[in-house]
Amino acid sequence: MGRLLVIANRLPFNITKRAGRFHFRTSPGGLATGLSSLSESFERLWMGWPGITNEKLTAEDKSQIGEKLAAEDYLPVFLSQNQIEDYYFGFCNKTIWPLFHYFPMRTVYEEHFWKTYQQVNKIFCDEIMEIAKPGDYIWVHDYQLMLLPQLLREKLPELDIGFFLHIPWPSFELFRLLPWREEILNGLLGANLIGFHTYGYVRHFLSSVSRIMGLEHTLGKVGMGNRVIKVDAFPMGIDYEKYSQAISKVGVRKEVDKILQEVGKRKIIISVDRLDYTKGIIQRLKAFDLFLSENPEYKEKVTLIMVAVPSRTGVEDYKMLRNRLEQLVGRINGAHGTMGWVPVWYLYRFLPFSRITALYNVADVALVTPLRDGMNLVAKEFIAAKTEGRGVLILSEMTGAASELGEALIVNANNKGAIIQAIKEALEMPLLEQMERNRLMQERLRRYDVSRWSSDFLNALFDIKKTQKELSVRKLSESNRQKLINDYVRSQKRLLLLDYDGTLVGFKGKPTQAEPDEEIMSLLQSLSREPKNNVVVISGRDKATLAEWLGSLDVALVAEHGAWIKQRGEDWQCMLPFEAEWKDTIRPILELYSDRTAGSSVEEKDFSLVWHYRRADPELAYLREQELRGALLNLTENLDVGVFEGNKILEIRNVGVNKGRAAEFWTAKQIWDFLLAAGDDYTDEEMFSVLPDGAYSIKVGISISKARFNVDTLNEIRSLLKELVRN
Repeated sequence: MGRLLVIANRLPFNITKRAGRFHFRTSPGGLATGLSSLSESFERLWMGWPGITNEKLTAEDKSQIGEKLAAEDYLPVFLSQNQIEDYYFGFCNKTIWPLFHYFPMRTVYEEHFWKTYQQVNKIFCDEIMEIAKPGDYIWVHDYQLMLLPQLLREKLPELDIGFFLHIPWPSFELFRLLPWREEILNGLLGANLIGFHTYGYVRHFLSSVSRIMGLEHTLGKVGMGNRVIKVDAFPMGIDYEKYSQAISKVGVRKEVDKILQEVGKRKIIISVDRLDYTKGIIQRLKAFDLFLSENPEYKEKVTLIMVAVPSRTGVEDYKMLRNRLEQLVGRINGAHGTMGWVPVWYLYRFLPFSRITALYNVADVALVTPLRDGMNLVAKEFIAAKTEGRGVLILSEMTGAASELGEALIVNANNKGAIIQAIKEALEMPLLEQMERNRLMQERLRRYDVSRWSSDFLNALFDIKKTQKELSVRKLSESNRQKLINDYVRSQKRLLLLDYDGTLVGFKGKPTQAEPDEEIMSLLQSLSREPKNNVVVISGRDKATLAEWLGSLDVALVAEHGAWIKQRGEDWQCMLPFEAEWKDTIRPILELYSDRTAGSSVEEKDFSLVWHYRRADPELAYLREQELRGALLNLTENLDVGVFEGNKILEIRNVGVNKGRAAEFWTAKQIWDFLLAAGDDYTDEEMFSVLPDGAYSIKVGISISKARFNVDTLNEIRSLLKELVRN
């Protein structure tokens, strides 16, 4: 088993230097816990910034830190103060963080932030290159390092790379605001596996990839160059046992007794968050204020304990948020409090594990209402800690956790009325109902804990590696290529069946925009002039177009997927009876959908009708294509026609028309001692399926195919044809 290199912006501890000595303070999180639970068969190394800048370190200091960390399987990446300011506090937290959390008005687009982000990602890449070995697995984490997968891919093309994003991926309409959107997507697509917390984020990412990069996906697999990239959801869990068993610890029980003694018999609502504008803390406080105003019977009977963990204390926006929060807490306490009762207990500090789990344990209600949150582990920790089953979770629908914790009271964090109603419902919920809701959520969290999360991600990374290997085995290797050429040279009767669009020429959008270039015309002419060769160009295009483009060559032509055949020196021959009455029924439906879908069009051929949607909005086109396909299947079930999906097309044609039948026409003519067939899409699979075992069948692209071999691009087909011409 290879090594696992974990790459994150930070190491799981912080280094400070005081009085000439270094102090290491651990800050373990979910990632560290998940990795610690992995099989011992893995040698693990963790690389990241240690929390201290270059300006505070000498060369000897760096060496000392490196040696100490290496002994614990950690590798430091040293950064300057300017790099931290522009890369982390700048691009990461003033550009990516607000935009990805749906705060476009807070987003800053600064070119020098972006340049430093590129620079730091390259520094990480260079450090990894110093230690990376063949067989290593690289697991890159989070939005600070989104360029890193592709940088690594360029250095080591065969590297196994996984990437996990711990924050939301925004909708395409927001992501497109980013000036460097293509660079970010290209960086991420260097990975073999890209993981998100929810399928909603997966959907948004695939939409961005489709709209911006023009790459389609099949079941979450994106083809790019000679690779398959898997995109999937892996909802991060927690160390369930740690929180569920916390109450058995003496220190936690002492904290519980202390809190209950101070609060008395009042109901307790807790709010625990890092101080950040995305967490909805201000909106939450305002909702609690209104709750007390509208439900005066709860005054002096409920206390909100609000924990705000300091975050980015040097950033002006966060200073302002803290001031606003503290003013609001003071106003609420002043308006509603009495001599013996403070409505809001406000704690601006980090709480140790014993104190925070004690709060979870005593709380009647947890108010977790971020405006946007990638996952939110506080909600999961609260549920895990409720071993007696008592307690109600109020959870924002804008958290990733909401998709797993459906038994919680789910609210819109911007709807104060809904939060007020949820608080009242939570405080009055019968105990048995609380216990049943929590039992269901606890079972789910116990099954899918942080250990399962990390192992599932890595297993998926191993699986995509297997898929890649299977495709690599089918690739036309140099030895197979040479054998093909040798067989070609030795043969006397050769048949070359060549698809047109996507195999000989690149399809650029409209059907009228893929005329053959000079190079392919020259290649076809040279191949057809060789007396031993029989060259057949097979296409889905109509016969008039093929005749116009290729009629001057001494090649055979097949139009409309085999409906029409033109042998060398002869006229077009129809391969089956001409039946087109069905078109009058189907054509108006296609025209209707074309009118409703901007950028789509209808093409009519002798034996088929085609709805093209390459230029349409991808998401709208997908919906329309699904609707149209369903409607057409119902209409054609009693007709001798079929509905076929192609590359951004939906084609309706006579079922007897296919490239397989056309290929059989040519293969049956005589015994060929060399047979080459090349194609790129589903229609060519019909051709591959009828070829004899010894034929050289080649699929352009990396998908699974009935062809014997795959090549990455049509340029490799052209290169092969050039070599055949030379021989």
